[in-house]
Amino acid sequence: MPGGSQAVFGSAAQQPDFILQCSRAQRVIALVRMGSAAEPVPLRVLTETQTTVLTAAPDRSPDRGAPAGLVASVNANDPLLDAMALSKGRFGVEVAGLPTLYLPSWPEVTRVIEDCR
Repeated sequence: MPGGSQAVFGSAAQQPDFILQCSRAQRVIALVRMGSAAEPVPLRVLTETQTTVLTAAPDRSPDRGAPAGLVASVNANDPLLDAMALSKGRFGVEVAGLPTLYLPSWPEVTRVIEDCR
């Protein structure tokens, strides 16, 4: 992907549940949870060693290269990203009103993070 890499999670690439996307120029990683909300909502990331609550705002921009969702962004050096990558087996993503996602700590997660650093 131009400008940075991404890891897509879901049953089909056309209908992802979650996207981890690097914006290399800004050195920021977007955590995109597919779903909708009228206003910003809490997005909680649960790992083996850390639980963090971020604010996810509705994103309707077509330039993301994926369906619209709820987006929370973190600096590429945020310790949360390391906790996600190193979590044993999986990490969780919770947004009120949407099913909790339990996502694998695949090498793609580390690749996106390293691509942004």
